[in-house]
Amino acid sequence: MTGVTDATRESESYYHLHLVSDSTGETLISVGRAAAAQYSSVRPIEHIYPLVRTHKQLDKAIQAIEECPGIVLYTLTDPELRNRLKTYCQTNSVPVLSVLAPVVRLFQAYIGGAPEPRVGGQHQLDGEYFRRIDAMNYTVMHDDGQHTDGLEGADVVLLGISRSSKTPTSIYLANRGIKTANIPLVPNIPVPPGLSDLKRPLVVGLVASAERVIEIRRNRLLGLNANQPNDAYIDRESVAEEISFSRRLCARHGWPVIDVTRRSIEETAAAIIGLLQEHRRRISESTGG
Repeated sequence: MTGVTDATRESESYYHLHLVSDSTGETLISVGRAAAAQYSSVRPIEHIYPLVRTHKQLDKAIQAIEECPGIVLYTLTDPELRNRLKTYCQTNSVPVLSVLAPVVRLFQAYIGGAPEPRVGGQHQLDGEYFRRIDAMNYTVMHDDGQHTDGLEGADVVLLGISRSSKTPTSIYLANRGIKTANIPLVPNIPVPPGLSDLKRPLVVGLVASAERVIEIRRNRLLGLNANQPNDAYIDRESVAEEISFSRRLCARHGWPVIDVTRRSIEETAAAIIGLLQEHRRRISESTGG
């Protein structure tokens, strides 16, 4: 049994990506997808094997790899399982890589001493874990303008018109432990009282091009079987006015604005986190903390 040859790879529009983990597999999924995204002309077919902690469980993964050869990425703490998978792949010319091994070696060279392998160590129930859960609960409760009387407890408050990525960005930030509220902006409808008086939270406006907003809104209406071409909801002039209203409001209060037209959720969140760090630094300096 051999791996996918160069000729075969060039003639196909897909390849098999096997992710073998003794934990949840989240690390492998993130790394695998980040690497796969660099090749837009060919797509991966993911095979995910989480919680592989016995030889019987590994048997199933190896059988699947044999049936659909491709790239194998793994994070296995048990040396027997790790060596067995590695030996199988090398014997059968299947490309294989331990995702964490190069990183751990770098840490070991710098810190010194041998690492203490722990299965799923990054998922332990520590303070950081509960901080993320708390942030997620807050964010869900304060989605789409709910419970605006509790905004001072937020880390970030996102403002934006309908379909400007407020909710998915909020959930992503919450998963990073950042309490995020989001508030819809509608022309001629006042924002929640006290929004301009918030001290602790960072307030950020999200905007996008009219074309992008209209495209998302049309897809939304189609999904709801409620497509209304003449509705102001997807009228370009009306949408452009909504965007202008958002920009004017943020400019009047000095709130930063992020254009999400060509940004992924991850890129938008990264920009917000950068703004939040600067915001917290200024608060700390002003209070002498």
